[in-house]
Amino acid sequence: MSNKVDYHLHTYYSDGSMSPTEIVKRAKDLEYTEIAITDHDGIDGVKEAQIAGKALEIRVISGIELATEYESEEFDEKIDMHILGYRIDIKNKELNTELEKIKEKRKKRNDKLLKVLKDMGYELSMEDLQLEEEQEYIGKPVIARALVRHGYIKSAREAFEPGQFLETSQAKAVKKEKISSEYAIQLIKTAGGTAVLAHPMKIKKIGERGTAEFYNNLDALLRILKKAGLKGIECFHPAHKEEESLHLVELAEKYHLHITEGSDYHGPDFE
Repeated sequence: MSNKVDYHLHTYYSDGSMSPTEIVKRAKDLEYTEIAITDHDGIDGVKEAQIAGKALEIRVISGIELATEYESEEFDEKIDMHILGYRIDIKNKELNTELEKIKEKRKKRNDKLLKVLKDMGYELSMEDLQLEEEQEYIGKPVIARALVRHGYIKSAREAFEPGQFLETSQAKAVKKEKISSEYAIQLIKTAGGTAVLAHPMKIKKIGERGTAEFYNNLDALLRILKKAGLKGIECFHPAHKEEESLHLVELAEKYHLHITEGSDYHGPDFE
């Protein structure tokens, strides 16, 4: 039997809508042999998923997806990037300390976002965002689902339509302070993990997607991140077209980086 893998999955411990156990059961039903739980800025769902994995005989590796930004004189603006970490030690002290700091920064960001929505006439409380008892992460998809439950919108996707709700200029002006891309890679390395650049084609502010300028800037970024300890690129992702994935494979080979694949699955709400 050939290996079928998915190294990018979200549970309700970040902005997914399913429990870690449900995600593992789904992966088993789809005949995956190995998966990674990669919740945003958190590792709370890993242990449960690994227990379920042992019971269902599917390999579950520890993972995380860190929101980062890269700042350099080469680029006019800060560039937002997501860095995936695999096979990390979830008990690592430095990693856990930083995740607590990130949690506090997100809470401040969410308070501001709720005020923006209230000013627009869409009132939500923090209690409205607590979908599960164990859930501490509140990301924008969680807020989108709360807007659905209150009847403000019919589907979570509506919250992300241009100029609407979370995509209004007021909401987009509310920024969360992020860690640097280099520090994220270092954190993953310190925790014994492997750092991989998530969905590179979604990176903004490096030129129009798919153009020569875009790929040249991405090449420059990869060169810098490789020096910082980056070990792989997520070449295959639902947001990538086939020709884009092939171009990313060429870049991975150029810099001797691992080629990874992930569905970025958040649950049926976002299919």
